[in-house]
Amino acid sequence: MKVSQGLLIVAAVLLFLVFTSVYTVDEREKAIKFRFKEIVETDIPPGIHFKIPTSFIDSYKTFSAQILPLQVDKQIFLTGEKKFLEVDFFVEWKIKDVGRYYRATHGDRNRANRLLENIMTAGLRAEFGKRTIQEAVSGQRGEIMQSLQEKSEKAANELGVEIVDVRVSRIDFPDETRESVYDRMRSERKRTAQDFRSRGEEEAEKLKAAADRKSTVILANAYKKAQTIRGEGDAKAAEIYANAYKQSPEFYSFYRSINAYTKSLGKKGDVMVLEPNSEFFEFFKSKGN
Repeated sequence: MKVSQGLLIVAAVLLFLVFTSVYTVDEREKAIKFRFKEIVETDIPPGIHFKIPTSFIDSYKTFSAQILPLQVDKQIFLTGEKKFLEVDFFVEWKIKDVGRYYRATHGDRNRANRLLENIMTAGLRAEFGKRTIQEAVSGQRGEIMQSLQEKSEKAANELGVEIVDVRVSRIDFPDETRESVYDRMRSERKRTAQDFRSRGEEEAEKLKAAADRKSTVILANAYKKAQTIRGEGDAKAAEIYANAYKQSPEFYSFYRSINAYTKSLGKKGDVMVLEPNSEFFEFFKSKGN
């Protein structure tokens, strides 16, 4: 009975190790392998793979390798004629370098969409700003898209993604007044500023925590070293006092008494109340004094 229980336990442990050390990457996915939260392998091919079974040592994340859509509605652009247009556009993109993508976005697809939206919006603003309404609406729309895709390629590559396609789905004149447009533009700038500010505050907190941790370690090491040196000094002093006392106990007693007299009677107005036969005045009563 005990043997069968032992075999069951061994089998359970083996099954646990197998299930926690094996992971599968689908053909429609890209994967990253981490060790102690540091990337050790990227662009893992589809199939069955192995890792150290302990989750806090080895772990992995998977991301879609398919083409992903991004729809952006009602962006306001200023043409070369200083006229406002309301534009809807969409982007199709996919992950190209999964390691770079993770470092740039922490694997957050929403964050990737926001960054891509900023890149495309800035590119479209530049393209519309060089053209008239007529050129933007009809004659050069294809040229705008081609130029935008080419110019955004470098920025997208830094995010580890590839722009597959860009299309303007709607161009229209806004119904709002110019002040409303300006308010929208200011709000957009405030959101961008807030995003930068939030990231800056996050980075500042990380740096502060690291500095506090380092400061604590330095102070602890310094205190430890100081205590060690103080202990060694006390031990050395005690050794010196002991050696001095062994060489001449009578002189050492006299020297200690002189120091006591100096410290006790050295200040004006000091008062001591002692018995005449107190040991404190031993050397005052010595012959020859």
